[in-house]
Amino acid sequence: MLDNGRVNDAANNTAESVPGPPSTGSARTELTDPVGSASDHPPELETRNNRETRNNTGSRLYPRVTSFRSRRGALTATQQQSWARMWPAIGREVADEPLDAAAWFGRDAPLVVEIGCGTGTATSAMAQAEPHLNLIGIEVYRPGLAQLVQRIERQQIGNIRLLRGDAVDVLENMVAAESLTGVRVFFPDPWPKARHHKRRLLQPATFALIANRLKPGGVLHVATDHADYAEHIAAVGAEEPLLTGLNEATGGVSAEHRDSAPIGFERPVTKFEGKAHRAGSAITELIWGKIEL
Repeated sequence: MLDNGRVNDAANNTAESVPGPPSTGSARTELTDPVGSASDHPPELETRNNRETRNNTGSRLYPRVTSFRSRRGALTATQQQSWARMWPAIGREVADEPLDAAAWFGRDAPLVVEIGCGTGTATSAMAQAEPHLNLIGIEVYRPGLAQLVQRIERQQIGNIRLLRGDAVDVLENMVAAESLTGVRVFFPDPWPKARHHKRRLLQPATFALIANRLKPGGVLHVATDHADYAEHIAAVGAEEPLLTGLNEATGGVSAEHRDSAPIGFERPVTKFEGKAHRAGSAITELIWGKIEL
């Protein structure tokens, strides 16, 4: 994928490997077509063309094109083994059924969704830093998820669950209104060419959907390394009436909210983001909170 910065794990063919024995977009995510039997293909991906106009009442919330690209990828033998051991318990394909997060995690805790978790470098670090939160990572790229599955198994991380498929389908059909404490979207694909801007994930309808799913006081945290997309995101977010800026990039003051926010404002820096920093690419953090009426 050709874009400016290329700092999201899921976007890179050189996604970092997970060393050691075995013990999963988007955001900038890509639809995988892994080598294997038909059962490797999630039903929601196979039937997407027949569901482009559906939502939880029978028609899609808004017409759109997907914000990710098709891509193939196979798992290594050790990834396959870890996947077989872990996925039945911690992973699911995106579906139309409402999600019972408390039953899936085995506890009732504040729920955070990360859209486009890639290979999970940041996901696993944030989950371990915030053990009081239940974290669901959404990703379409199976080899990336497999690396995260390995991390979860090796590091025995108990508060991560994974969904493979389209994040908008998750928000529309699987997550109830005012059920999320946080939504994180780190380095969504900027689709920099003007003719591709319609593919950008963060459009007004998506902001409205996220705002609807957040609890009052819940947080939306977006990060991007693409200046033009940052301006677009900031402008669209400013128009969403249910959200208010919590940091300087969104018209707020982060020091006034950092200690009281229900999720942390800090992000671990992945090696790809480190490369972007060294190359001089600016990272824009945009943080909103849902207003409490």
